[in-house]
Amino acid sequence: MTVKASGGSSVARPQLYQTVPVATISQAEQQDRFLQRGELSELASYFSSGALRIAISETLTQNSELIVSRAANRIFTGGSPLAFLERPQEPAMAVAGAARGGSGNVSEGMKLGTVTYVEGRAGGGGNGSGGGGFLGLGNLFSGNGGGYNGPIPAGFQPINVSRYGPGNMTKSLRDLSWFLRYITYAIVAGDPNIISVNVRGLREIIENACSSAATIVAMQEMKAASLGYFRNNAEAAAIVGQYFEVAITEFKAPTPSDKVRQRESNDQQGLQLPQIYFNAAERRSKFVMKTGLSSAEKLEIIKAAYRQVFERDISRAYSQSISDLESKVKNGEISMKEFIRRLGKSPLYRQQFYEPFVNSRAVELAARHFLGRGLSSREEFSKYFAIVTKGGLAALVDAMVYSQEYSDYFGEETVPYLRGLGQEAQECRNWGPQIDLFNFSAPFRKVPQFITLFAGYTQPLPDQHVYGVGNDPLEIQFGAIFPQETRNPKNRPAPFGKDTRRILIRQGAGIDNQLSNPAARGAAPGSLGPKVFKLDQLPSNYVASKKTARGASSSYSNASSVKYTESSTQAVIRAAYLQVFGRDVFDGQRQKVAEIKLENGDIPMREFIRMLAKSDVFRNMYWSKLYVCKAIEYIHRRLLGRPTYGRQEMNAYFDICAKKGFYALVDGIIDSLEYNEAFGEDTVPYERYVTPAGLSMRTMRSSSVAEQNVQAQIADTPRFIELGVAGDRGDFDLQNRIAQGVSKRREQTKVFKLTTTSDKVALKTLIQAAYRQVFERDLNPYVVKNEFTALESKLGNNEINLKEFIEGLGCSSLYVKQFYAPYPNTKVIELGTKHFLGRAPRNQAEIRTYNQILASKGIKGFINAMLNSVEYADAFGEDTVPYRRFPTLPAANFPNTERLYNQLTKQNGEIVVPSFEPAAAIDRS
Repeated sequence: MTVKASGGSSVARPQLYQTVPVATISQAEQQDRFLQRGELSELASYFSSGALRIAISETLTQNSELIVSRAANRIFTGGSPLAFLERPQEPAMAVAGAARGGSGNVSEGMKLGTVTYVEGRAGGGGNGSGGGGFLGLGNLFSGNGGGYNGPIPAGFQPINVSRYGPGNMTKSLRDLSWFLRYITYAIVAGDPNIISVNVRGLREIIENACSSAATIVAMQEMKAASLGYFRNNAEAAAIVGQYFEVAITEFKAPTPSDKVRQRESNDQQGLQLPQIYFNAAERRSKFVMKTGLSSAEKLEIIKAAYRQVFERDISRAYSQSISDLESKVKNGEISMKEFIRRLGKSPLYRQQFYEPFVNSRAVELAARHFLGRGLSSREEFSKYFAIVTKGGLAALVDAMVYSQEYSDYFGEETVPYLRGLGQEAQECRNWGPQIDLFNFSAPFRKVPQFITLFAGYTQPLPDQHVYGVGNDPLEIQFGAIFPQETRNPKNRPAPFGKDTRRILIRQGAGIDNQLSNPAARGAAPGSLGPKVFKLDQLPSNYVASKKTARGASSSYSNASSVKYTESSTQAVIRAAYLQVFGRDVFDGQRQKVAEIKLENGDIPMREFIRMLAKSDVFRNMYWSKLYVCKAIEYIHRRLLGRPTYGRQEMNAYFDICAKKGFYALVDGIIDSLEYNEAFGEDTVPYERYVTPAGLSMRTMRSSSVAEQNVQAQIADTPRFIELGVAGDRGDFDLQNRIAQGVSKRREQTKVFKLTTTSDKVALKTLIQAAYRQVFERDLNPYVVKNEFTALESKLGNNEINLKEFIEGLGCSSLYVKQFYAPYPNTKVIELGTKHFLGRAPRNQAEIRTYNQILASKGIKGFINAMLNSVEYADAFGEDTVPYRRFPTLPAANFPNTERLYNQLTKQNGEIVVPSFEPAAAIDRS
């Protein structure tokens, strides 16, 4: 299958075991509740035994070798199993026994059991007679294993060491040590699940390589040996015996079958999940409604249904519940399946997950709520999208709840659950969007994810590069040439094959591009590219053994040495430092020996570049601190003068780095055919190619005038300005200066003026404009019965003028309800000046004046004061609808008016406070 798009690669780290606190708190968190009394008691018991568990683990760890060796001695014969145990670094051992034949005989004798060794004491004699740390070693390996007290499995026979082989012996003792180690993990975690997950299923594997009966005997012997350290502590012995019994029981159990995902599609890609991963998954409770449950248990199941469908417990979050459906499902009148179906058709679900979204996103959310997974394919999406388009939400819910998949997984009684990581096999083609869909933030993501991903599979690959992500502020992009974009490319990376190639732009004549004209690879860029530094002198005693472009080796043994002055040689050396290191280096970082050799003609420029690249300074700058791909991209640009072409070239360099390291990478680049043809032995590497993004960053910035070879044009200052004499200005120039700073917005302001009442259409338009000015909306869609019919009739019959009509609107009960009752006086004053004077308040003095009127005379007195003011008469008179008077600059009150008009009145209660200086305190004494 050719991959053309990706939904993201969210890293999933499944936790293969749970501690008691994590498991307890996780279960309570899933059910949106506090910890119950039983769970708190369990936590108290776990924490009270914490010190004991750590002490048990420490004792078993310190004596692990003795325990494992005792178990191995029980099942192996004909040698000393202790010699094959993988041991940490120990002090020197004193060998005793038949060791006359040298080190080879000693090793062979240890394998055969004819040589023993004991640990020498610090400060003791060299013969190790003290016995060291292996106390009672002879009794421990007595042959019969007197501590064994379990039944011997059928078919058990001791295994001969010489026939079994050293390699198998080492693996067997490693496995026994592994069993003991995981038992200590489980004891500290307080959860035997880690043993169940990792031990079950090993019986068939070990049976093929060794003997399961012998493994059981060894584990029982390890149990007996471990219990021997806790004879005086019954509680510790009970804990150790419990976890050993779990390990032995799980080992005896057969390998569980894989968990197969049920699907209608014939595509079975990755649909088998090993049972151990299912067992190790997060313990997510499954809720099943049964008739015999108590009321409290049924209530918990109903809350689980709410959490699945609404993604929250609505009875706690919104203090809501669907009591009719709850009573029916509790009484068994409807099944849990029918309860889920009716929840999906409820007005609350429609409001939360259907109306705010487009149909595509609604289908994705519905799949999560009713099927517990994300959409699987484009065909499935098309099927459900057609259903929701034709029949709406109700048809979509019916199609999912009545599907065969719902019946197979949940049936009639089970509450749907999220079938995520660990619950069943996951598909790779919708991995990223499904992980996002299971997050709590999924309802806040309005954009469909699955259909855009599935559509991306059918599109050709975009012109992007292989590694990393975009939005990189540096031109180099570190081998990750994603275009500059606002979306996060981590969520939608573009997979690339090894044959995808990046487009590079040559610094120089385009005809000399090494793809179109490989023969011109060594041609200098000339005036179109960077300056080339070439050291013409060649070492008199240097012989190059590298192949040239024609396959012959070039000899420089008889080359003439050209004497250069010190200044010119230093210029070439400085250019080499700038190219290799990217900057001037400190004096202590300069490679003085390499410089002397170059100046004396002992090495050519290529070897000088090699010595610079292998220096500790270069290694610390471009290798040690960077990840491999980034380091390769940096070093490639420094030494070869171009970025990498693509994944195929990057993979080749990556292979060199993985197998041979940093110095082999430098040699591989400098000894390459391309380096030899482009720079040869005497040329300092220079930047030959750049990426399109890099070129645009250099040439398309406002400060890069020199890069574009654009001459800055300086306007000549007119002589009359220099001499301080104003020139002749015509009427057109004068009008332009008067209107300076005034935009077309002021000219396009519509002013409604009442000229005659005979034109009923114009009168109706003017009345609507008055409504919009005073109430900030057209009242026709909002008012059921017209409250202003009388005012409109009086205005049409010339009984009142337009100013009195505006006053009637302001004193109406609707205006009081909308703009007076909900707000404080300061906000009422701001809205009043906006509606009746077309501006914001001028200053604090005006606000104080209107505040006194509003407090003493009420809203009607406040509106009368504004309408009867000189300002209103000058601006609007008796026949003009108020309008915004300061839509543009220049205007003294423009900033506050602009801010006031840009606020959403019903959604923003913020007060627009004019800028003013506080009054200075006056001494009145």
